[in-house]
Amino acid sequence: MADGVAKMGWSLTERDPQVIDRLMPIWEWLYRYYFRVETDGWEHVSSQEKVLLVGSHNGGLAAPDMFMMMYDWFRRFGTRRPVYGLMHPTVWQVAPPVAHFTEKLGAVMAHPKMAIAALRQGASVLVYPGGPQDVFRPHNDRFKIHFADRQGFIKLALREQVPIVPAISVGAHDTLIVLTDLYDWAKQLHAWGMPWLFDVDPQVFPIYLGLPWGLSVGPLPNIPLPVQIRTRVCAPIVFERYGPEAARDRAYVEACYWRVLTQMQTELDRLVMGLPGLPATPAQSPDPQVPAPPTAAV
Repeated sequence: MADGVAKMGWSLTERDPQVIDRLMPIWEWLYRYYFRVETDGWEHVSSQEKVLLVGSHNGGLAAPDMFMMMYDWFRRFGTRRPVYGLMHPTVWQVAPPVAHFTEKLGAVMAHPKMAIAALRQGASVLVYPGGPQDVFRPHNDRFKIHFADRQGFIKLALREQVPIVPAISVGAHDTLIVLTDLYDWAKQLHAWGMPWLFDVDPQVFPIYLGLPWGLSVGPLPNIPLPVQIRTRVCAPIVFERYGPEAARDRAYVEACYWRVLTQMQTELDRLVMGLPGLPATPAQSPDPQVPAPPTAAV
């Protein structure tokens, strides 16, 4: 059993379109009636070309915008067109049954090896670089793209010579209200002897208001509130240089990273300004944990 768990997430053959087909009616109901999703921009995804979809996800572990994006992909391109999502290693460690089920939907280990294998088989890949810090960022930062300075997706796109297609959303981070992240405190308590749940470092320790707990302490699963979600697929981003040499050029990777981050923040600001009842004030910084972008040309 342990050996089987260790191998989970490292295969592209577990994806099962029939399982996805059975889920489509459930996703359709959530899409139409629970989240009342509005979407645009899908013309930017070619019906033939493989792409690297890069998103900023919201709403805690439920991540409803991610699943609604998946539903939109499947209803437009069919469940047989291969697409794989990179899933955080913690899920495979903490919840093997959940991880095994998501494999049927196309989840694989968030590792360059799996992303490269999928792309070289002609599949598209979906990645959310911000990971847990993104999905549990404080509610005040819900209109900010947050990648936590992770740039591996840029190296992947350059090495495999695929366009980046940004995917953004608003609304999903109102399906729970993240008050703050106490990870630094929790990390200090761990250093003093407090064990991590499941003996796994969660990387975040949010305090949030949401279902079913009311007030939750820690990255617990949540039931999203029925808030309207708006998603947008943005125009592909194509860089001037590609290949292994470009992927090894740190300054170039950094410049490409900031180009993607800035363009996604600009698009998110536009999406936010179109919401009723909200002030038309764009976010001041796409990622508050990292310094200002370099000026190197891309």
